[in-house]
Amino acid sequence: MSPAAHSPDPHAPRFRVRPPAGWINDPNGPFRWRGRHHLFYQHNPDAPIHANVHWGHVSSPDLVRWEHHPIALAPTPGGPDEAGCWSGCVVDDDGVPTAVYTGVDRHHTGLGTICLARAADPDDDALAEWKPLPTPVVTGPPTGLDVVMFRDPFVFRCGGRRWALVGAGHADGTPSVLLYDCEDLADWRFAGVLVDGADPVAAEAFGDQGDRAVGWECPQLYATAGGDWVLVVSLWDGDPCSTAYLTGRLRTDGRDPGALRFEARTGGRLDHGRDFYAPAVLQEADRALMWGWSWEARERGEVERAGWAGVLTAPRVVDVHPDGALRVVPAPELELLRADEPFVTEPSVTAPSVTAPGGTVPSRTVPGRVPLPEAYDLTVTARGLTTVSLLRSASGGQLTVRLDPERGTVTLDRGDWPRRPGTGPRGSAPIVVRAPGREVRVLVDGSLFELFVDDRATVTERVYRRPDDVRELVVTGAVAAVTGWELVPPTLG
Repeated sequence: MSPAAHSPDPHAPRFRVRPPAGWINDPNGPFRWRGRHHLFYQHNPDAPIHANVHWGHVSSPDLVRWEHHPIALAPTPGGPDEAGCWSGCVVDDDGVPTAVYTGVDRHHTGLGTICLARAADPDDDALAEWKPLPTPVVTGPPTGLDVVMFRDPFVFRCGGRRWALVGAGHADGTPSVLLYDCEDLADWRFAGVLVDGADPVAAEAFGDQGDRAVGWECPQLYATAGGDWVLVVSLWDGDPCSTAYLTGRLRTDGRDPGALRFEARTGGRLDHGRDFYAPAVLQEADRALMWGWSWEARERGEVERAGWAGVLTAPRVVDVHPDGALRVVPAPELELLRADEPFVTEPSVTAPSVTAPGGTVPSRTVPGRVPLPEAYDLTVTARGLTTVSLLRSASGGQLTVRLDPERGTVTLDRGDWPRRPGTGPRGSAPIVVRAPGREVRVLVDGSLFELFVDDRATVTERVYRRPDDVRELVVTGAVAAVTGWELVPPTLG
């Protein structure tokens, strides 16, 4: 658990990764080393504003108990990262943990350089000290391309070689992902454009969000057990816009055996909420883990008084379904945070029956109104149309999740808790997700709401409870099961 868990701010998440104070944004370099998960993140240690970018660092033995370490990367005066150590990844380079990141100098015009920093002592389980190399391995975009945005390297292995992706945007407004051969981390070779916004699958899958994007940030790539690859990008239209994914195959380019090409099959929105961006992926032997950044959606004055801004989401296990759609569920380790006994279980009161797909089923309701803790893990399974209320305002408004298996939708309606003006895209309108609509798992930690819909979609939102709001659970409709646990500090040895 983070030392920030004891913050007096009632909106502060207690069980997710964030520094005790200051700013956090993109998760960087999730990395497994000597039995621990290490996670880095962009961080301003001096103020809750996006400036003075360092790399913060935490590690965990179990994905729920996080220990803060000294800052891993800091800007080097006069160096290639003097204006910030921006997004990247961490890899094992012949037994030496190595950070591959975007360096920005004071003369930058949107074009970063690719820099390296190595763990000072690979035998140190905490990886507490890092030494940046003085010279970038890539000084800017390849010559001959009209690239005006260049940043966020991601290193992966395919076909027995090491490759890297770099997020890019071109002068004509086309976003792209660039490919490099970097078998030797000190010697990078440009291998072409892996995929860009003109790809017909991407154009259809990303919809109007893709039309707006002029750059693809933070490209991430992971392999699935079925042989598919999933490419994740963050859509940038001059500001963070949304996140998206493409599922497809990586193949060697017959015209150039030293290059790869990505054949997209399908794709879509990665997270349907308004407060999720710049996810980072860790490819493990038997799974891929993902964290995202959730920014603040409250007024600047409130953020300044709180002294902190931003949080990383719960770790998610990501894969694909046979139809190519994303499969995403909370990491099973999160169950270590559940209290010994649930605060609510399957309802026992039966109300009048309702008509649902397959015939008439009894309608059930949770007995009365069940108080909700500040942090909880709740699963609701529906047989038919079901409404889950999680928060009630003094005026009687409710924050609800509505499951509709017949229509194949799940709707989050937070209308009585509007987002503050200027805090992000797309206002506070209800969010409708196309899904079977049979099950929703809700993780709430302070102001961070994460919905996992039928293991096919996620919705990440920040909701700031007012002093006279009431946290309570009311479930009505064709309910099959409801189970909820309070989140508590783990008691593991």
